[in-house]
Amino acid sequence: MESNPPYQERKSVLITGASAGIGLEFARLFARKGYDLILISRNKARLEAVAQEIKSQHALHPIKIYVLAKDLSKPLAPGEIFIELTREQWEPDVLINNAGFGLHGTFLETDLDEELEMMELNMGALVHLTKLFLPRMAQRGWGKIMNVASTAAFQAGPMMAIYYATKAFVLSFSEALHNELNSKGVSVTCLCPGPTESEFRERAGMKDSKLFKLGMMSASKVAEIGYEGMMKGKSLVIPGFKNKLLAFGNRFVSRSFSVRLVRLLQDKISQSEKAED
Repeated sequence: MESNPPYQERKSVLITGASAGIGLEFARLFARKGYDLILISRNKARLEAVAQEIKSQHALHPIKIYVLAKDLSKPLAPGEIFIELTREQWEPDVLINNAGFGLHGTFLETDLDEELEMMELNMGALVHLTKLFLPRMAQRGWGKIMNVASTAAFQAGPMMAIYYATKAFVLSFSEALHNELNSKGVSVTCLCPGPTESEFRERAGMKDSKLFKLGMMSASKVAEIGYEGMMKGKSLVIPGFKNKLLAFGNRFVSRSFSVRLVRLLQDKISQSEKAED
């Protein structure tokens, strides 16, 4: 059963990458649970549309929504967010570090600037926001942090070498932090979804990847399972049996075999395979 923080009746959640995909579904879910929302994304117009949608759905029981358009691939963005929210007297009880993106292609051919932005967003901004908002949670003795990684965190990923490495970082960081905060009243959960219905694959250039041909879980289902696990204080949540198999199957095969398998799944569907569909 979900427990309420002792210091106030109303709770608030900060969600990054809240304009689409899993982040959007988290925003809808937390609104249904009665949370006030702090929604962050690069796209202000889409964020405002999301805010309007949620407000209209909860007109009888209004919630407060604060929209903040920031590009978290820029190193100064987390500090700017913290300063603005402090000025506006927002102190999130829950932090959902969801924003991130991938990039498909061999490391020899991919763009360095894009990769550095991806590393800043997937790792740097996540750590920075956690560092800024965690102390007040620990001081109050209640808080929850969710870091969204991926099943990619459990093995090396040819054709997406940097993305897989960033998610391995998120998993390791989250599990260590969960242990450190055991006695502070703050839990840290790492959510590791597999292929999910969202804009991720188009942004990453993976529209024709064999990995997504295996099937995708809905973003709303991923958010629901993640929410339940976080509220139970779990350190790791992997939604879906197939995704658990992808993550934990590596324990029973050699690392070299795992890497070859990932490369096979990351390759694009051939024209002949498309024709068979």
